[in-house]
Amino acid sequence: MLNRYEQFLKELDCVLEELFNNHKKYLKCKKGCSLCCTGGEFPYSQLEFTYLTKGFISLPNEQKQIVQNNIKRLLKEKESFTGKRFEHTCPFLIENNCSVYNYRGVICRTFGLCYYDDVKKYVRLPGCVHNGLNYSEVYNKETQTLEIEDIPRQNLRIDVVLNSENAKKYNLDSGEIRPMLDWLKK
Repeated sequence: MLNRYEQFLKELDCVLEELFNNHKKYLKCKKGCSLCCTGGEFPYSQLEFTYLTKGFISLPNEQKQIVQNNIKRLLKEKESFTGKRFEHTCPFLIENNCSVYNYRGVICRTFGLCYYDDVKKYVRLPGCVHNGLNYSEVYNKETQTLEIEDIPRQNLRIDVVLNSENAKKYNLDSGEIRPMLDWLKK
């Protein structure tokens, strides 16, 4: 299944590369910027998490230890958390770089792009728009709208992507989607 998933990711990455290229005039993403990795729940399907684990296993021991320490700390922090959504820095982020970049999930691959969510019926924006980054120059804070015409119509929600025709072509069974830490606490 992981080989089929890797083939699926290659096709997805080609689609995403085109979307990123089409919107590069609105994007401020660059190596070393990790804002998108510092405040989320990071939803992953079971299949994605299995693939992420493969990436973790391939890390040098020193990086594995850093990630394991990050996980332990986050799980401890989550135990005492009383709010609804425990948003945190990704445990795989080391010195503002993703240690498992090639194995990252759909949520990480699509972050930074806006798109029209045809399930929820609104334009989804990356959170960094509020930090003066992606799309900030064309975002109207008062109306909370983008002042552009070329909003991608391809829904990039994780559940939609993992159940797309492309995913079906590879006969993928992505399994349940949970926040990353829920997979890590086992």
